[in-house]
Amino acid sequence: MLVVLDTSVLIDFLRGRPVVERVRALRVTGRVAATTAVNVDELARGRRPGEGEAIRGLLSGLVLIEIDHDAAWLAGTWRRDAAATGRTLWQADCLIGAASQRRGATLATGNPKDFALPGLQVEHWPVGV
Repeated sequence: MLVVLDTSVLIDFLRGRPVVERVRALRVTGRVAATTAVNVDELARGRRPGEGEAIRGLLSGLVLIEIDHDAAWLAGTWRRDAAATGRTLWQADCLIGAASQRRGATLATGNPKDFALPGLQVEHWPVGV
């Protein structure tokens, strides 16, 4: 089973916070750590000086799941439906969530409120814990 690591989890991993052990434990349980191109973009944009190599090392150990047409359509549908009720959803979060859902993956995030999307399986991995 895939577990898609959101940017908040990846940042905690890079900072050496306790989430490191949780990520490493995925293999023991037969789960596979993954991420999306959106998360890669967020890490590249927000990296601190000198972090590039560490980020590339982390990413090299993750499965990169595709944001295909169906995932993009689902993300757009979620945003459209939310907008009809006066709620604005972030495009990046919807793309990450839709890619995860389309692959039958669980999304691990420190910000579960950002991923309150229909049918998406979310695990709360508290930030900094």
